[in-house]
Amino acid sequence: MAQPWWKGAVLYHIYVRSFFDSNGDGQGDLPGVEAKLDYIASLGVDGIWLSPIHPSPNRDWGYDVADYEGVQADYGTPDDVRRLLAAAHARGLKVVLDEVLSHTSDVHPWFVESLTGGKDGPKADWYVWADPQADGTAPNNWLSVFGGPAWAYQPARRQHYHHKFLRQQPKLNWRNPDAREAALAVLDHWLAQGVDGFRLDVAGTFLHDEKLTPNPPVPMAERTRYDWSHAGNLQRHLHDSNLPENIETLDVIRRRVEAHSGQNGGDRFVFGEFSEEEERCGAYLTPDDGLHSAYTFVLLLARKLEPGFIRQHYATLARFPHHWPTISFSNHDVPRTVSRFGGDEAGPDVAKLMFALLLSLRGTTLIYQGEELGLPQASLRRDQLRDPVGDLYWPYTGGRDGCRTPMPRTEGPNLGFSTGTPWLPAAAEHAGLTVEAQEGDPESALAFARAMIDFRRHSEAMTLGELTVLDLPDPVLGFVRRSGDEAILCLFNLGAAPQFVEAPELAGATLLEARAGDADLRGGSIGLSPYAAAFLRL
Repeated sequence: MAQPWWKGAVLYHIYVRSFFDSNGDGQGDLPGVEAKLDYIASLGVDGIWLSPIHPSPNRDWGYDVADYEGVQADYGTPDDVRRLLAAAHARGLKVVLDEVLSHTSDVHPWFVESLTGGKDGPKADWYVWADPQADGTAPNNWLSVFGGPAWAYQPARRQHYHHKFLRQQPKLNWRNPDAREAALAVLDHWLAQGVDGFRLDVAGTFLHDEKLTPNPPVPMAERTRYDWSHAGNLQRHLHDSNLPENIETLDVIRRRVEAHSGQNGGDRFVFGEFSEEEERCGAYLTPDDGLHSAYTFVLLLARKLEPGFIRQHYATLARFPHHWPTISFSNHDVPRTVSRFGGDEAGPDVAKLMFALLLSLRGTTLIYQGEELGLPQASLRRDQLRDPVGDLYWPYTGGRDGCRTPMPRTEGPNLGFSTGTPWLPAAAEHAGLTVEAQEGDPESALAFARAMIDFRRHSEAMTLGELTVLDLPDPVLGFVRRSGDEAILCLFNLGAAPQFVEAPELAGATLLEARAGDADLRGGSIGLSPYAAAFLRL
């Protein structure tokens, strides 16, 4: 039976504002994406995922939407979207949009009407409003991800509205049937235009507890460095979001998207982002019970280059055997893979190792722009930051801008991103790692990325097969991908010293050409150079 296109697919994640500027205004744009489709297709990926393209005041750089059916002016026009869709589809590339349906911008007409139309107005209950406490403080203890109470007072209604993120991102009330239908209609609109699917931002946050029950604290003895990194992490988000009822909403969304399969295109795909209480709110459902797929922050938050973070995550996934995961090591919200795992000095080797690991894991794979080049995190001064989180927590963290700097294309001014002044400066750390610098080098991270994607797409075991983790000593990670009669043993040395591994699976195995670093197979044992990845046919 034929599998849907998204199962085992590789999607290239484009942060549009930083990808390529076609008109010299310093902002990446949709014509810029179209101009680079041949490059994207040359990687061998199956499609692209675009960061939000809708009009926005850019308080949170597009994740505060002011018009779901429009196109951000400095990105282009609706005609540019249509041209991009046609050009991508002509190259066999799917196009997935990023939709932010849990909240809107505070300048969205829906919110303006909810605010100004009075408590009895037609959209009065389209957002989450609540009375202040008698002393004027917030209705309860819910905290924002971006710092402070998750409530903002509006004297026009003498009430607070809930915002899980910035004050300028009011929470849409999915318990209101009209608001919910309006959000679902956004999906209908873009599916009718021919898009192939959606990534849903913060997919665990559609529903809130109507009783406004306070969130419980994370017990003091259980708090980790991650919990202390943001005030909002010091409470468990059980009532402002991540409700078990969210599962029903995910099923409704997936059915709405699937209704368009076969119309103006093939199978449609919808996957979600889950950053909290993943199991509780539906991150691990089957494609028939919730969304088609989902990714969590488990792999995105990992920082130690050791086998444990992969073993533990796939032990979790093993409890949900019919769930199809989406796998990513990086995106527009987290530090780049090489820097996060401490590979700045051994950057090229760590870059290839982690790219090989990413492409070997079971699921639909997301590659963030520049990961195929092995880019490290950029360092920016405070006056260069555009991210509200970076400004809030400076100098504890530089925020998210270090992974959002312009895609380096050529050596020279602005690394070929723009003829104007880029919205974020081109990263000095990326000189010498541009597409131009790597294009003709057979030993480059780019050449390896293309070879690794090609290896995966020509192996059913690597694309769709089951994954069985082997019991091997640290720092070696090993697992077998198996589909039918094809079995591939995947080995990774996550350490800075050579490793010698003995395993019964090695007896009779054949070492394949796809590899990072050096591997020496001798009977039932194999030697791996530092940061090596090796693949063997069993």
